[in-house]
Amino acid sequence: MSDITEKTRPAETQAFTVDEFAEAFRLSRATVYNMWRDGAGPAKMRVRGRVLISRAAAEKWRQQLESQPAAA
Repeated sequence: MSDITEKTRPAETQAFTVDEFAEAFRLSRATVYNMWRDGAGPAKMRVRGRVLISRAAAEKWRQQLESQPAAA
């Protein structure tokens, strides 16, 4: 018998919740909200009151970070 608390997801989720995004990028939830406050986080969307980050927005954000010069 499988664990009923275990969530099943499609192999490729098209949008992350804030918690899923934070976990995927090894950030805290507070860090994600602080990035948005500072204008530095990924694009977000609201769907029926929920904040979601599309896979495309997460990828674009990641690529922008990778293209920045490393801090010394």
